[in-house]
Amino acid sequence: MLLQSECEELIVLAQQGSEPAKSRLIEENMPLIKSIVKRYRNKGVEYDDLYQLGAMGFVKAINNFDLSYGVKFSTYAVPMIMGEIKRFLRDDGYIKVSRSVKILSMKINKYLDEQRKKNASEPRVEDIAAEFGIEPQEVVFALECRKSPVSIYEKDDGNDNSLSLIDRIAAPQGTDLAEIIAVKDLIASLSERERKIIILRFFRDKTQGEIAKQLGVSQVQVSRLESKIIQKLKAELSLKDDAETSEEASEASPLSMSK
Repeated sequence: MLLQSECEELIVLAQQGSEPAKSRLIEENMPLIKSIVKRYRNKGVEYDDLYQLGAMGFVKAINNFDLSYGVKFSTYAVPMIMGEIKRFLRDDGYIKVSRSVKILSMKINKYLDEQRKKNASEPRVEDIAAEFGIEPQEVVFALECRKSPVSIYEKDDGNDNSLSLIDRIAAPQGTDLAEIIAVKDLIASLSERERKIIILRFFRDKTQGEIAKQLGVSQVQVSRLESKIIQKLKAELSLKDDAETSEEASEASPLSMSK
């Protein structure tokens, strides 16, 4: 661990172009860089790449640090390291788009903020397109390009009991009619309240919040009820399938055929 005086001496030498001094500073502060990098793991970027970004931020801190600031170098370096990593994650993103689209996205978002403050309402896509002289589909693309993709296994609200996206995707065309009838029969066997939640949620495309208002309960309660109902339907459908499989096996057995 470097003393404050040693650290300042190395910084002065590094700013004068000494590569050994710069390397020594990086080596001595490696635990600091790694501790910051760990915060940004699982962001779609390899750990080694994140470390390189952190090191770049650290080098910028060395080059820009002024001893007259009156603060410890580490205090100054931390936000520089974090800023370099955040900038990369923000600008690079999961989906690669051109710089011109990113700039357009920023301009549109700035325009939206101004309009919300001025009119207390959000302009339509057509209004935004007219303001920037572009097509409506370009507006939608620009606004969506900065969003991260959603995993089909991600829960609606982060709650383990809520539904994932894959549970809400419509069944593909050609689904067995018998399965559809079986599901309808199971829904019909639910209580009135349970049936209402399922119909509003999956057949009327209502959000949990909208259903909560209709039922006079909280969105959290609707989420829990929905999860319980789905598990109930899955369990009953599984029992039904097991019973049918057992019956088919019995009919196909030699003993059954000999009767």
